[in-house]
Amino acid sequence: MPARIAFEFETPRGERRTTSLAYERRGRGEPLLLLHGIGHHWQAWEPVLDILATERDVVAVDLPGFGASDGLPQDCAYDLATVVPVLTAFCAAVGIDRPHVAGNSLGGLLALQLGSEKAVRSVTALSPAGFWSESERRYAFGTLRAMRGAALSLPVPLIDRLSRTPAGRTVLTSTIYARPGRRSPEAVAAETLALREATGFHQTLAAGRAVLFRNDIPSLPVTVAWGTRDRLLLRRQGARAKRVLPDARLVRLPGCGHVPMNDDPALVARVLLDGSATG
Repeated sequence: MPARIAFEFETPRGERRTTSLAYERRGRGEPLLLLHGIGHHWQAWEPVLDILATERDVVAVDLPGFGASDGLPQDCAYDLATVVPVLTAFCAAVGIDRPHVAGNSLGGLLALQLGSEKAVRSVTALSPAGFWSESERRYAFGTLRAMRGAALSLPVPLIDRLSRTPAGRTVLTSTIYARPGRRSPEAVAAETLALREATGFHQTLAAGRAVLFRNDIPSLPVTVAWGTRDRLLLRRQGARAKRVLPDARLVRLPGCGHVPMNDDPALVARVLLDGSATG
């Protein structure tokens, strides 16, 4: 079972609030914070956790309003100005000082923002949000809403049955995985339930409507990696990320989808270890 910790954080208005986040911690070495995407949970990193833990003190956290973590207090927005201080306070609460950080999708955007605020040692962003055109953003958000609607409409016994066949796992997860058949039935069922139960889903989408990441991070090692079969955030957005972050290392992930950790664990783990080695 993951651990849980309650802590205080400061809102953009300078007020103190309390929340509680769930997280998994493994390994020894320099700290590496892992941030998942919208509608997912820390278990998205499970395919690479044990590999990373051989060289890093790995902390995979459920973001506020996702997985087993609490949602934010009602007067708090799910925007970068709020969630980044939550993550900084979380790191202090679990005793890690300026960790390396890696994130996927929403988590990649958060990782880059942490880097721009010099709160971390290095940044590795896998298909990060925030480098889209307006039409690409609308497409991605529409797809995410459709995925959420499908997860809400399917009875739990049907989700369980679908997850137990390769065809069913394709139906449930082919938008985010290039190789959905490789994901275990238990993992597919659990992440489908995590999507339907994510209390922060709609608020996070609402906060993301106006997001474009435009900050260079010249003083930190930054890696941006994109799957060649990403169907949610199209890989051409990686070229835009390189223009915004000219010193970043841009890595191609052949045959990988939007959530690449399950499609090619060895490759993604190598990218994460390399990205956090130079900090």
